[in-house]
Amino acid sequence: MISCIAGRGRAAAVGAAALVFAGVLGTPAAQAHEAGDWIVKGGVSLVKPKSGNGSVLDGTVGLDVNNNARPSVTLTYMATHHVGVELLAAMPFRHDIRGSGLGTIGSTRHLPPTLSLQWHFLPDSRIQPYVGVGLNYTTFFSTRASGALAGQDLSLRDSWGVAGQVGVDVKLDERWMLSADVRYIDISSKVRLNGEDIGKARVDPWVFTAAVGYRF
Repeated sequence: MISCIAGRGRAAAVGAAALVFAGVLGTPAAQAHEAGDWIVKGGVSLVKPKSGNGSVLDGTVGLDVNNNARPSVTLTYMATHHVGVELLAAMPFRHDIRGSGLGTIGSTRHLPPTLSLQWHFLPDSRIQPYVGVGLNYTTFFSTRASGALAGQDLSLRDSWGVAGQVGVDVKLDERWMLSADVRYIDISSKVRLNGEDIGKARVDPWVFTAAVGYRF
């Protein structure tokens, strides 16, 4: 009797899980992304530069750029049922710059607006994965020297580069959704000290974003 009840309990649990899974993957037309939709998402993005961020002074000083997280927003226009065009914007990110053997030698702020063309694989599903490729422009400002370079004029040139993206939207209802994505952005900047080029900073970050979205 006990084993029979346990067996029925397991069957009920499996059945409930199957219903939940089917519901998540259901395809209610009211929740589909459609051509002409606009989707705005607000959340937080973490910029995590790759390990080893270039060098200066003829390669004698390696650079290391730290992580930083800031509020971010994206605006997507669905050109077709599957194709979206997305613009990423954020509050300025701030990074400390360390030089090998020198400690912190400066800091900078940057804005990385990125325009991407996306492909949405399952636009009718409640779980909607997508990939994107696009163009990034990063402008650096408020760059300041410190530590061993204190009192000198340190600057970073603006950067153009490609960006790749993988993400997913999870629809909560007809309008609202949760979203997460990861991008790789090619950011490479010439480093100048007192007006002279002294090397290159290769930031090349992974950018992780979690957001809440609204479709209208």
